[in-house]
Amino acid sequence: MPQELDQVDIAILNSLIEDGRKSFRQIGREIKISTPTVQARYRRLVNLGFIKSVSPVLDMSKLDKKYQKEIKPISQAKTSKVKSDGNLSVKVSCDFCEQPISGKPKVMKFGEYERFFCCTSCRSLYKEKYGGRIHSLSN
Repeated sequence: MPQELDQVDIAILNSLIEDGRKSFRQIGREIKISTPTVQARYRRLVNLGFIKSVSPVLDMSKLDKKYQKEIKPISQAKTSKVKSDGNLSVKVSCDFCEQPISGKPKVMKFGEYERFFCCTSCRSLYKEKYGGRIHSLSN
């Protein structure tokens, strides 16, 4: 079952699309929620795999002509705002078996990370396999 995105998630995404350099505090003030809420929601969207990166948009005209050939042109297409009628969701796959998750995922939180699993067995097997890493990240 895909994870539903609510209006707060959409507002955060739109704010980042407008300017990916904004701090969590700026985003929180803009959409009238707390900074920790913005941080938690952002981390959740990253952990879900929905936000892959926040990348710079380069203005190649600002670059000295002699260097323009050295840098590969990057598509400068602007992303439009995220629009939703309230039915926006993200597909999630199990972090252990990589199968699509149907229903509510089993979540394991450690450090600043969240991992999503289709069942408690996958969660246990993941914890067994990566226990050392999980322990070191939790400290």
